[in-house]
Amino acid sequence: MNKQNQRSGKGARKTDRTSVILNLLREFPNNKFSLKHLASASGGASKEGRRETLEILDRLFEEGIVEECAREKYRLTQKHLPHYEGVADMTASGSVYVKVEGLEADIFVNQRNAANALNGDRVEVVVMHRGRNGQMEGEITKIVERNRKPYVGVAEVGLHQIFVRADSRRMPMDIYLSKRTWPDVRDGEKVVVRIVDWQPGSKSPVGELVERLGMAGNNDTEMHAILAEYELPYRFEPEIEEAAEAIDARVTGKEIAERRDFRQVVTFTVDPADAKDFDDALSVRKIKDGVWEIGVHIADVTHYVRPHSVIDDEAVERGTSVYLVDRTVPMLPERLSNELCSLRPNETSLCFSAVFTLNENLEILEEWFGRTVIHSDRRFTYAEAQEIIETGRGDYAEEVLTLNRLAQALRQERFKNGAISFDREEVKFKLDENGKPLGVYFKEQKESNQMIEEFMLLANRRVAEFCGKRRTESGRTAERTMVYRVHDSPSEEKLDRFRQFILRFGHIFKATKGRAVAKEMNKLFKQIKGTTEENAVSTMAVRSMAKAYYTTDNIGHYGLAFPYYTHFTSPIRRYPDMMVHRLLARYLAGGKSADKTELEDLCARASDREVVAAEAERASIKYKMVEFMKEHIGEEFEGHISGLTEWGVYVELDETHIEGMSFLRDIEGDFFQFDEQLYEIIGRSTGIRLTLGSPVRIRVKRADLQKRQLDFEVLLPETAARRAVAPSEGRTKGPKVRTSSRRRGK
Repeated sequence: MNKQNQRSGKGARKTDRTSVILNLLREFPNNKFSLKHLASASGGASKEGRRETLEILDRLFEEGIVEECAREKYRLTQKHLPHYEGVADMTASGSVYVKVEGLEADIFVNQRNAANALNGDRVEVVVMHRGRNGQMEGEITKIVERNRKPYVGVAEVGLHQIFVRADSRRMPMDIYLSKRTWPDVRDGEKVVVRIVDWQPGSKSPVGELVERLGMAGNNDTEMHAILAEYELPYRFEPEIEEAAEAIDARVTGKEIAERRDFRQVVTFTVDPADAKDFDDALSVRKIKDGVWEIGVHIADVTHYVRPHSVIDDEAVERGTSVYLVDRTVPMLPERLSNELCSLRPNETSLCFSAVFTLNENLEILEEWFGRTVIHSDRRFTYAEAQEIIETGRGDYAEEVLTLNRLAQALRQERFKNGAISFDREEVKFKLDENGKPLGVYFKEQKESNQMIEEFMLLANRRVAEFCGKRRTESGRTAERTMVYRVHDSPSEEKLDRFRQFILRFGHIFKATKGRAVAKEMNKLFKQIKGTTEENAVSTMAVRSMAKAYYTTDNIGHYGLAFPYYTHFTSPIRRYPDMMVHRLLARYLAGGKSADKTELEDLCARASDREVVAAEAERASIKYKMVEFMKEHIGEEFEGHISGLTEWGVYVELDETHIEGMSFLRDIEGDFFQFDEQLYEIIGRSTGIRLTLGSPVRIRVKRADLQKRQLDFEVLLPETAARRAVAPSEGRTKGPKVRTSSRRRGK
């Protein structure tokens, strides 16, 4: 080898050593590396290797990349430690986890190193070292962008200043408001504030007042507070209301002439007793023995709401109606949702319809889609329709019984084809005129509900298939752009966790993928029906499934076992249904396939808004649960463990399904620790083991309405026995609850 090649070889070798040394220092930023260690790890600790390593370190030292922290011990300077940009996720203690795209684990930042970062802020973080468990720990060096999301809290007004105690556990510090700027804010008032500044050294961030909601504890105030927390509007701007009022409500002869007329066909709606908008109706007409024409008629919202109008833009923003415990926050103004587009009885209404000619074998002999005009003959509540189904008597009994018979057959066929029977009880509250909860009951799915559900599912899947596929002149099918409601198959990892979970109750789940999972899931649901673990297992089953969402890329709907599925039947309360109506009209008119990019963006937004609405709905339920249990502080109830953490257990009460947290430190009679491997909490001296589904007795300790938080105290058998015989504390009967017949074992 000539000298030039030798020199180039040495240069390459030195470059390789430099890369290895830098990678090592970056991977273990809290370690102090000796010269010998770095030489050995980067190519050999021979005399020549140590000399080369020392040269590299001298150069890196001069460039300010490494520092000598002890005699011949080296590490990266802080400037050159690994830097990332991510989003701060704040805990109740004030510590932060920074979520960085591309990193598997979050970076932990102690509160003292958080540089006044707040939840949702985009931050720059430097990794300082790794903890014993390998957790990256760092320091926030820069607030890249403040989160503009407002906080809801209670104002505490002093002589010279106002502090707002935020409801969110992700804002553990009080927010300062200037009393001079907002002198009218009252003590105990619920307010919405936004952070504008947080100077270094200051204990509290400075906020600006966004809105005053009313006095804390008032039902309207608290419901508006939940909407404000999730940035959901609870009223329409005047220009939107005015635009709605300006819509021409007349149904002209010309309009009727352009539509298929169903006014002479028996048609009715079936809805909950408290429903105000009726967006779907069914018509039924006998063609001949064993053959029926069934019309699924949906309010023609897009006839009244034009694309890119102010009402349409607002509907895009909202995405969906929001259903809190005591109210509905509609997607469309009341003029549309409760008047023009509501299929009220004895009125002529404009619809977009899917009409099917079916025989008793459920064969679709004909199907037709298009705009129609109807005249609803009757408005049924679900209870009224159910009475007809059970007794065989009542208005339009023959039509109702026919629809129910066909619906039950459709339902059986769906499950036979691999649909999953998710049938979870829905918690409802009996409220007084002020919104105070008086009792808890469970909403049941009866045959009248299933009758409507099955025909809506039929319309949704057939519309999806018609729009998604078109016949070419050669007889082949070609895909068209369509808005789908899709549901992916469950991941094997989630299923494995579910399998381990139900094993604790003695249930074996063999299936791992495909339709076998659905079959096994339905079998399990039959086994657990009426058992104490039913709710816990059903909850975990739902969590093991993928989430349904809207997209233009069809992968089918796993849970329903439909290769094509969409949402067509609720355009008053869901924006994707309006999108589907417009696509259906376009393709019926022979239009070309729609632009996919714009629709996919709208799908993504609708999916996001659906998640936010669901979170707000859960928050309102949680608030009412806490409010209800506030009347039962100190009382004892039976429950089952529904969740485990290192600091406590979640317990769900058997009668009401209300869930609270019991801290391990509060359990009298033993010292409990969480065993992550066994997924149990274990008593050090008693040896008592508690895991998911374990029956426990609890005492209601605290009900914090502001935090929407319930604290329970788990009572060990000895503690419960002592309390049971205490003269001042007898066993309580508990709150009055109306249970479903299913829970009574019927």
